[in-house]
Amino acid sequence: MSRLPTIPRRWLILLAVMLAFLPVVIDMTILHIAVPSLTLALGASATEVLWIIDIYPLLMAGLLVPMGTLADRVGNRHVLLGGLVVFGLASLLAAFAPTPALLIGARVLLALGGSMIMPCVLGIIRRTFEDERERALALGLWGTVGAAGAALGPLIGGALLEHFWWGSAFLLNVPIMLGVVPLVFLLLPRSEVTTPGTWTPGQALLLIGGMLGLVYGIKASVGGTQPLGVALPATLLGAALLGLFARLQLHATTPMLDLALFSRPAILAGIIMATLASGALAGVELTLAQELQYVLGKTPLQAGIFMIPIMAAAALGGPVAGHLSHRYGLRLVASASLALSAVALAWLAVADFHHPGVGVPALLALLGLALSIGLTASSIAIMSSVAPSEGAAAGSLEATAYELGTGLGITLFGVFMSRVFRHSLTLDPELATPLAERASRSIGDSYVIAESLTAPQARALVEAAKAAFSITHSLLLMSAAVLLAALAMLVCHLLRGYRPASADPDRRPESKR
Repeated sequence: MSRLPTIPRRWLILLAVMLAFLPVVIDMTILHIAVPSLTLALGASATEVLWIIDIYPLLMAGLLVPMGTLADRVGNRHVLLGGLVVFGLASLLAAFAPTPALLIGARVLLALGGSMIMPCVLGIIRRTFEDERERALALGLWGTVGAAGAALGPLIGGALLEHFWWGSAFLLNVPIMLGVVPLVFLLLPRSEVTTPGTWTPGQALLLIGGMLGLVYGIKASVGGTQPLGVALPATLLGAALLGLFARLQLHATTPMLDLALFSRPAILAGIIMATLASGALAGVELTLAQELQYVLGKTPLQAGIFMIPIMAAAALGGPVAGHLSHRYGLRLVASASLALSAVALAWLAVADFHHPGVGVPALLALLGLALSIGLTASSIAIMSSVAPSEGAAAGSLEATAYELGTGLGITLFGVFMSRVFRHSLTLDPELATPLAERASRSIGDSYVIAESLTAPQARALVEAAKAAFSITHSLLLMSAAVLLAALAMLVCHLLRGYRPASADPDRRPESKR
């Protein structure tokens, strides 16, 4: 197939899709800052808080691939616009949710909207930019917008929570959507090149059910939220549904998802990088937000300001990754950035956050920059290894890796934090057993229980909880450092002989819509 012509409005199209992606990223980071506030306001338990955070990436992991392949069939423009509308309405519902259960329900709708937005954004970038250098720059700028949204999220969220209720953090998305939807409607071309074949709802449900069952089973068993009699059947059912889905794809003339994508080392490396790095980052951000507010006594706004270095430096990582990858090779850039991230985390694990000086902000900046370069490198590896007609599908795989990594990362690190916290917490022997049991679950639960105690008991519980959480925080950062160091070596191995796919050939015929 001949090379696609350069699209004159490609940079304006990039602007439109980056702005469409911005609210999804802001929503993720605002929630980390809002966790202590909504925990106390709604009286949410540690399990409910985990589900409020976790239901979003859990559902996204199951929905992204079906939505990405749907976008390849019917056009990215239609799916993206629908996702923006759903996301805006869901944000409105979340802002005024009166109970943890209703907030979890609103997060379900947010996941649906986000799953329609994310693969379309990456798919549009792949289809719009055929030149390898321009594509690397575009993906770098996309990464910058993501990091900028993550930087603005805690800062704006902290400012809102300083003066308003926790729901204002979600309400922020509504005016953003009102501005983004018309821009996307006007700038994106109405005529799109789409892939042939049908989008089978039955196969999509198989994939969604399989992902949800498998991930929920893993989360339930590892987190101990459900007995083995519930977790094990869910895991087995999920694995069986995914196996059936894979068999159907292998025997289909025009499969919903081309499983051959997983056979390409660069795509496999990119997916592993996105999964593990995003999981480690989610765990680090969650524990850092709690350390700053619960232990150091910072307000949400002060916590947001404290976290600016990691987010602001991450905003620089996108373009830097594109330039360095072209000059020094993707393998060196990806593995070195992950190794630097591990060094920064290990150093932060032993740093004194009570007296941060210049060292802690500098380490946070190094961590943000290095992780941003590594995650952008994973995007370059994936999106440069597929033809334009596979763009949304490949984008959905990458987005799934991010969301799966975030969901499982929060769960695994949450369980890790809970167990270390429980082991490190020294409680007053006179504290009633039911109260002691709940207080030992998390530092948030300790604060909730402290509100019901007399002043001396409350002070003793809060101080004990702070000391236990500081130990937990240090161990979590060091564990994340070890994980990223191992990932750096694995990526270095997988990217041997990496070569970007030629922009010229397409692997299957396309149709214009």
